Amino acid sequence: MFVFKCISCDKTKELSKSIIEITKDGKVRTKDANCECGEYMVEQEKDFEGFPNLIRTEPTLNKK
Repeated sequence: MFVFKCISCDKTKELSKSIIEITKDGKVRTKDANCECGEYMVEQEKDFEGFPNLIRTEPTLNKK
């Protein structure tokens, strides 16, 4: 889930999919991240929480 926030009016929007496009003036924007005020929203950064710990329990993975 992508969370976008408008810089000018502080509204937020959640998108499950995002399409990146290059505008005519050469800027890279997310296609559906338009605010009601007409400005493009900026994606909020998430804190990196590390990789998940996976414990594999198949019988073929015996510790030797």
